[in-house]
Amino acid sequence: MDAQNLSKRLAAVAAQVPKGSRLADIGSDHAYLPAHLLMAQQIDFAVAGEVVEGPFENMLKEVEHRGLADHLLPRLANGLDAIRKEDRIDTITIAGMGGTLITKILDAGQEKLEGVKRLILQPNVGEEGLRLWLAKHHFEIIHEEILEEDDHVYEIIVATPTPNPVAYNQREALFGPLLIQAGGPVFVKKWQKELAQDQYAIEQMRRAKEVPADRLAAYEARVALIKGVLEDD
Repeated sequence: MDAQNLSKRLAAVAAQVPKGSRLADIGSDHAYLPAHLLMAQQIDFAVAGEVVEGPFENMLKEVEHRGLADHLLPRLANGLDAIRKEDRIDTITIAGMGGTLITKILDAGQEKLEGVKRLILQPNVGEEGLRLWLAKHHFEIIHEEILEEDDHVYEIIVATPTPNPVAYNQREALFGPLLIQAGGPVFVKKWQKELAQDQYAIEQMRRAKEVPADRLAAYEARVALIKGVLEDD
């Protein structure tokens, strides 16, 4: 993979970036995503944020290699601290990390979300908590996508700010309010695997000398939800 040839996962993220955006890509690694969008003339300006020195050095090399120094600014910073007011960022992408970490990044940098019109998030795990955070902070999910690449299943969540109350019930938060409606083979495959793992965990808990009642009940409730959704698909 490079800036000209994105992975299937990153290409799906890129497809959700509106033309003409001023983008902040957080946890950008090599900055392949913003570099790709600039070379395709899909965006006008980008900040690539990275908290680790090694990937930051990779970004510097990529920007120099592609001749993008006037339009792509690599910054060594923690989360949304990479964004400055003068950047006038309207779109944020955060891809390739856990949903809990994405949630922490958004929560810690809430003041940087002012003026942002779109969040494009690709959590590797922990989607449920991320959706609940979005709802709590008045972000409405407008697009969801699920895809498989190299035996891994990824979900993409696109959200926009709204002044209206947003609420997702447990079922919608877990599976995705739009993914439930769309279904599809990758969705089914993911939740069949999750179901098998949860059922195995339940068996182990039931065999324990001291059964963790609360944890067992939570798993049983989750299994019931998964079965219900798979039967509906």
